[in-house]
Amino acid sequence: MALKGKLILEDGSVFTGNLLNETTATGEVVFNTGMVGYQESLTDPSYCGQILTLTYPLVGNYGIADVFMQSRQSFVHGFIIGELAAHGSNWHYEKSLADFLTAEGVPCLYNVDTRAVTRKIRSAGTMKGIIVPDDATKKQQDELFAVPLKTAVVAEVTTPEAYTIESDKKKAPYVVAMDFGVKRNILKSMHDKGCKLTVVPADTKAEDILALHPDGIFLSNGPGDPADVPECVEEIKKLIGKKPIFGICLGHQLIARALGAKTYKLKFGHRGTNQPVKDLRTGRVMISSQNHGYAVDADSLKGLPLEVTHINVNDGTVEGMRHTELPLFSVQYHPEAAPGPDDNMYLFDEFWSLLKKGE
Repeated sequence: MALKGKLILEDGSVFTGNLLNETTATGEVVFNTGMVGYQESLTDPSYCGQILTLTYPLVGNYGIADVFMQSRQSFVHGFIIGELAAHGSNWHYEKSLADFLTAEGVPCLYNVDTRAVTRKIRSAGTMKGIIVPDDATKKQQDELFAVPLKTAVVAEVTTPEAYTIESDKKKAPYVVAMDFGVKRNILKSMHDKGCKLTVVPADTKAEDILALHPDGIFLSNGPGDPADVPECVEEIKKLIGKKPIFGICLGHQLIARALGAKTYKLKFGHRGTNQPVKDLRTGRVMISSQNHGYAVDADSLKGLPLEVTHINVNDGTVEGMRHTELPLFSVQYHPEAAPGPDDNMYLFDEFWSLLKKGE
């Protein structure tokens, strides 16, 4: 008999379902609107500390395969879904989603009306929530709500030590990637382009990065509020102007703060594979994959040597920017995720061009 459970939001809203395992969770409840990509989302470090809700009703139908892992483990605190597929069908299939969640220790509540959860968050905004068995006492619930949301999330997800990914191409440009919670497919995209990569922990000092004599520096995606890692901002300040720099997601926000701009929390964030982004330089609109709860304040860019290059068509938020004088640019979305065939891979080409110019 399936174990009954529930998601309780801090405003008192309750959503019922079944628990995969008798586990509990506390975290910021967010939603993702993608129809596929549940494994990539579960292993995206940018979800660290959050309870992830998927709006698509059927989840797990193609199983789990190691090739789709985006980090060394899942960092989500909980998983809220509609129907949990018992069997997966895919030529990559290695294990079921249920087995993966159990092995990773991720609390999962299924048979939930996830559209109702999403409507609630879209209306009231992202908020704290807990996953508990149906018979959890008021005291147990209060204890879970008393658990503070994590803020040191970058330190949790970053690589514990530096490592290098060699290239078999002659005269391969050399990139040092600061890992704030990097997705493996981003590194793969740069490596496939021909780059040699050294991935370093988020707390690596600027002088140590420059001592590696890279051709360029990449600032990765990652979880949390960019205001929570001022030490990273200070090191980025020392790197600006020294080498070409490309930032994605959290890296984009950290660049903005390093140059004097502000960031702010979005009401419910952008999470999914269907976010339309307009390139202001060409007028072209591309569908993008995104996962972020914070954004760069467009008004705070005034008077700074930064110009907005991309905006979100839905809400007009800043999706990309570049320095007016230096070889530095960034985007808020994930070009490597390819929600379309290869809509946004040109951004890696742009970074490649900056790297090659320095030869």
